[in-house]
Amino acid sequence: MLIRSLERQDYDAWLPLWNANCLNQIADDITAETWRRLTNPKESVFGLGSFDDSGKICGILHYILHPTTGFKESACYMQDLFTAEEYRRQGIAKQMVLELHAIALKQNWARIYWFAENGNESVQNLYKNLGIPMNFTLFMLQTQS
Repeated sequence: MLIRSLERQDYDAWLPLWNANCLNQIADDITAETWRRLTNPKESVFGLGSFDDSGKICGILHYILHPTTGFKESACYMQDLFTAEEYRRQGIAKQMVLELHAIALKQNWARIYWFAENGNESVQNLYKNLGIPMNFTLFMLQTQS
């Protein structure tokens, strides 16, 4: 398994995973803008892809770096973590999170944080198996439909 930054030529392979991650409910213009941000070095939005031995993309992880209060260093919001169905339960998501952690250590980020749905048992188990305490409650005020 190879985990690396997403590159422009990965679009066709990335798109089915992105659509599945979003339950095929994201408009084409949002998808185009997301990809532009992921592959634009001037943006603070980044993506990793996990690739099998044949070069097929198996999983994606998107993250955003931003300033935060309480630290001089950037914080990282891990926004999307998705593994193709046929590759699940093989440790790919875990390896992607660990790779993000390695990047964070190398670049000296203040922290990595994310949200996980209460009802998604597989993702809850992933984070618990990593030894990460899940002790925050998310309150979200929707501003767009």
